[in-house]
Amino acid sequence: MKKKFSATTQDKKDWFNFTQKKNKIYNKESEFISNNIAKSKITKLDLHGESIDQANKKVKEFIIKSFDLGYKKIQIITGKGLRSKAYNNVYRSEKMSILKNSVPEYIQNNDDLLNKIKKIENTPVKDGGEGAIFIYLKNKF
Repeated sequence: MKKKFSATTQDKKDWFNFTQKKNKIYNKESEFISNNIAKSKITKLDLHGESIDQANKKVKEFIIKSFDLGYKKIQIITGKGLRSKAYNNVYRSEKMSILKNSVPEYIQNNDDLLNKIKKIENTPVKDGGEGAIFIYLKNKF
């Protein structure tokens, strides 16, 4: 049979004081969880109304910044091109949406961006359908 250990009055006083200050104790797990939640959120870039050059610059900055911040998944909204003024230009097709096609092509042709990307996929209808793409980023480290 084990011998029972009797706590001293000082031990009891210390324990009581410790338990009264629970909210001041640093919780490492909660910080880890909140950082994980923040990085799991999907950040979005909306390119409506941008020219091809402006859109490509913004896409590059957005992907690099998101990668540096440790995000895992980002969304780029290009739009479908339905409201463009293509019908006024006889040299441009009304069915051709410029950013929808040029942004993924720009990313595929940029090795610096491709090194940061795991996968690119079209979004489901509830998240933008044909007018947006999801990009899954690699881990920074």
